Amino acid sequence: MKELEKLFEEYTKQKPESIQELPSSGSNRRYFRISGSGITLIGAKGTSVEENIAFMEIAKHFKLKGLPVPQVFCANSTNEFYLQEDLGDATLFNAIAQGRDTSNFSPDEISLLKKTIATLPKLQFEGGKGLDYNICFPQPEFDDRNVWFDFNYFKYCFLKTTGLEFSEIKLHEDMTKMAADLLEGGNAETFMYRDFQARNVMLVGNEPYFIDFQGGRKGPLYYDLASFVWQAKANYPTELKETLIETYREALEPYIQIPKEEFYKKLRLFVLFRTMQVLGAYGFRGYFEKKPHFLQSVPFAIDNLRKLINEQPFTEYPYVQELLTELTNMRQFSDLRAEKKLEVRIFSFSYKKGIPVDDSGNGGGYVFDCRAINNPGKYDHFKHFTGLDKEVIEFLEDDGEVTKFLAHVYELADAHVTRYMERKFTNLMFSFGCTGGQHRSVYCAQHLAEYLAKKYNITVKVYHREQDIRQEF
Repeated sequence: MKELEKLFEEYTKQKPESIQELPSSGSNRRYFRISGSGITLIGAKGTSVEENIAFMEIAKHFKLKGLPVPQVFCANSTNEFYLQEDLGDATLFNAIAQGRDTSNFSPDEISLLKKTIATLPKLQFEGGKGLDYNICFPQPEFDDRNVWFDFNYFKYCFLKTTGLEFSEIKLHEDMTKMAADLLEGGNAETFMYRDFQARNVMLVGNEPYFIDFQGGRKGPLYYDLASFVWQAKANYPTELKETLIETYREALEPYIQIPKEEFYKKLRLFVLFRTMQVLGAYGFRGYFEKKPHFLQSVPFAIDNLRKLINEQPFTEYPYVQELLTELTNMRQFSDLRAEKKLEVRIFSFSYKKGIPVDDSGNGGGYVFDCRAINNPGKYDHFKHFTGLDKEVIEFLEDDGEVTKFLAHVYELADAHVTRYMERKFTNLMFSFGCTGGQHRSVYCAQHLAEYLAKKYNITVKVYHREQDIRQEF
């Protein structure tokens, strides 16, 4: 990236000491962390000059308004490369990882989400005030063309890839009515972020900062709210969604008053529209651009869609309702209808009697050898106790060996369980072995079971084989 190195040197008067490419997003933009003599900046390379200009101009306008966005420092003569403020690596999406994995959001996670959504009206109204929308890319305003671009995105990049047969004419008739309803009332002077979601929120000292708004334009306020609250992989439970919507409505009041019934009716339509657009994006990025992580989000979006059309059918668009119902009931999405939880089975065993067999057919998972841990079985006093009894528990925890051992196990288990939940796998197995399968292995198996059951929304079964004890959490 010679051009970025040159730009960094011209701006900072320092030669870059290191350049690290950051993980890519859905677009073709590439980002680099460039460091030198205590200065760290983010360098960007965008293939679309118009899109780059849109981002830089919107960022400049937002910064002047005092909005929390990265400052853009400079660009090269062609606007293909530019340097911006480094906001670090902490994203809201990662900060709420435990809640997303377990559907049980902590007070701190909820606080961050509420703080973020409460800032949205300020971005929309104050950010939109005085903005030259002519610089927006690919167009200045959410209009009929925009609606049909997204309808076709869904139809051709996702719906047709499923193999589902449908009537183009009937679908077009319902979509025409939907388009009119979406555009009813026109657009106020409000900025539509376009991709307002937890991945595009950076946390700087626990305060939200906003990135990736280069696709923004003038548009309806409902779109961004729908994007955030119904983000496919965010996994917000219904109660939390309602809390976030009401937090937004409260923050909206200084700018505009909208009757509650009217607000919720219009929001529901935009949730449907946004979900269809998102599926189109996942189809394009996944099926056509061969980016598998987008396909991993499809089940979550389908689940959002299923709940939406089942809770309150869109009777005003009968063919869309019929088609989407058929779509969400298709065979390739049938595993979601059952909403099967991951089942984790955890065994304690004696190596003298062999490692437990995995009857699920998936290969047995992790096997941990506990024999390096101080053994209570050496002492006659513990002969009649197991790793479930307080006498053995106190012995094992006294020197801290077992605690350190399990800390490593927990780290491995967290990574594996999270990945299996994302991929909708249904079986995972852990086994702990020691000499007699009575003390150390029982303690470890029991503690991992309790740890996972408390942290994740999964089924956990523990089998202490040599004691013939079974438990389910």
